[in-house]
Amino acid sequence: MAQNYRHIVFSDAAKALQEQHGSRIAYAKLDTRPVGEIDDLTAKEIDYIALRDSFYMASVTPDGWPYMQHRGGPAGFLKHVGGNRIGFADYRGNKQYISTANLAANDRVSLFLMDYPNRERLKIVGHAHSVELADDPAAVTALMPEGYRAVPERAFFIDVIGWEWNCSQHITPRFTEAEISAAIKPMAAELNQLRAEVAALRAERDDQ
Repeated sequence: MAQNYRHIVFSDAAKALQEQHGSRIAYAKLDTRPVGEIDDLTAKEIDYIALRDSFYMASVTPDGWPYMQHRGGPAGFLKHVGGNRIGFADYRGNKQYISTANLAANDRVSLFLMDYPNRERLKIVGHAHSVELADDPAAVTALMPEGYRAVPERAFFIDVIGWEWNCSQHITPRFTEAEISAAIKPMAAELNQLRAEVAALRAERDDQ
């Protein structure tokens, strides 16, 4: 899998450097499918996407500059729509509309999805388009996380054509407040139990 991703990002210049530094043979052995045959999302990628509460999305300005934007929300706000399509609701923000404008001229995007606690990362490339709330309210509201207090303006749909898992090397584990709370919950319960036992022993001693 992930062969189309390599076909897309391995330019002739990149391949030349791989040849120079001794990695080209190993990468070439992985390529068994023709160029242009998309990398189908599997259950592993779909499940991973459903657990993310943020990701980074890169687009390209009309002048050719890369533009990176952080997107966040409740876990699962980036949804698998069906097939190789994923999507998310675009919430009202600072009203710069840079990504929206970029995609109107060039629909190529690159997504970077991180799982810091488990030191995993998934890279995605695809073609994206936006749908305004006024044009298709049902499509936009269907991507809104239930109970999330944000105002949607549009939806972004991304047709994935390639993906790649990266190695865990150099990823520093980081944990959310919810993950830390879940990890220390058993210790907190034990501490409360010990405190209660100490208080009972002190009360028994004072009564003697």
